Order: sequence, then structure tokens, then C-alpha cells
Amino acid sequence: MTIFDISSPISPELAVWPGDAPVRREVHAEIARGSIVTVSSYHASLHVGTHADAPSHYGRNGLTIEQLPLGRFMGRCRVVDVACGAGVRIVPPMLRGPVDTERVLLKTGTYPDHRVFSRDFAAPSPELIDHLADRGVTLIGVDTPSVDLFTDKQLVTHAACLRRGMLILEGLRLAEVPAGVYRLVALPLKIVGGDGSPVRAVLLPDA
Repeated sequence: MTIFDISSPISPELAVWPGDAPVRREVHAEIARGSIVTVSSYHASLHVGTHADAPSHYGRNGLTIEQLPLGRFMGRCRVVDVACGAGVRIVPPMLRGPVDTERVLLKTGTYPDHRVFSRDFAAPSPELIDHLADRGVTLIGVDTPSVDLFTDKQLVTHAACLRRGMLILEGLRLAEVPAGVYRLVALPLKIVGGDGSPVRAVLLPDA
């Protein structure tokens, strides 16, 4: 069975959103230094790498990450190629595939190196969110750091997702994944009060 791991490795090499906490691992005990165990802690934003946004991240009184139903983060999904350039808002005619699953992952190719933060990635438009929601989509994933353009301080696409009840995955790595239908598993951690969570996102064959 082919499993596509579509998650970014979490390490100090991973670029983070400007102003976010960088990834830092602190080793408290180590077998190589004479301890009987190795113990360490990680320090990073809840929105590091491949992650889920909780509605509380972008909406007043929105649900926090542990309140979201896990079933929304697993099940049939379609990876869709997007015909777009860097820094543009994605509109429905740019989709190069049907919308026939509850989860849609957009493969834009506009954020190729997760070790270097690029500000000119593409992002879905509010029009696209409405287009997807009208066809039964309840979760959208992107291969970029955000569903909004870097320059958008109003977060119009996040607001559209909140209005339509659509959950968000960001920072997916889809470069090696052919367009098509898969089974997605991308479970967030049960962080009480969390405004987001890293996920280990994988795609399984659709059986």
C-alpha cells in the first residue's frame, strides 16, 4: 500500500510565519551524556509546518482545536491541481479537477521550499470557498502557509471558511502527490484551548 506523507518535518530548519516562534528543541537529559533516558521539549507555534487551524484562531468565540470532531480530519478527499501563478487568489475556473468529495486539497506549487519563507504564494478566494461549500466540501487543505494571501490583513478567506463552517489544513506537502482521490488522515492534537495544532497528514489509497 502506497502511503503519501504530506507533512513537513518539524525542525529548526522549517521556516515559520514572520513573527511566529521558531522551532527549538531543548534536550533535558540524554543517554549519550550518561542519563538513563533521553528527554527533550519542543518550543514552536501551534501553527508550525503542516497544521490545522481552529476556528478560535480567526473567529470570536470559535471552537478550539480539541472541540472539533475528529471525523472531519479523516476520510475521502481529492487532491486537485490548480492552474495559478504566485501571489494570486484562486477562483473556481482555476481548478483542474472535479469537486466530488467532502475534503479538497489544493496543489498550487507556489510554496516549493518549506525551509524558506516565501511571501508570494497563492491562496483560495472567498468565491472559491463558497463554490466548494455549495458542493458539500467541509475541509480545505492548501500546500502553502495560509488560505489567505500574505498581504491580506483582513483574512477574508479565513472569514469565508468560518461563515461556511469549513475547516482548514495549511502547510501540506503535495508536490509528489498525483491529483486524484485518496483517504486523508490528518488528526490534530488534543490541545485544550488550542487555536491550532500540528498534524501528521497522510494520504492512503481510496479503497
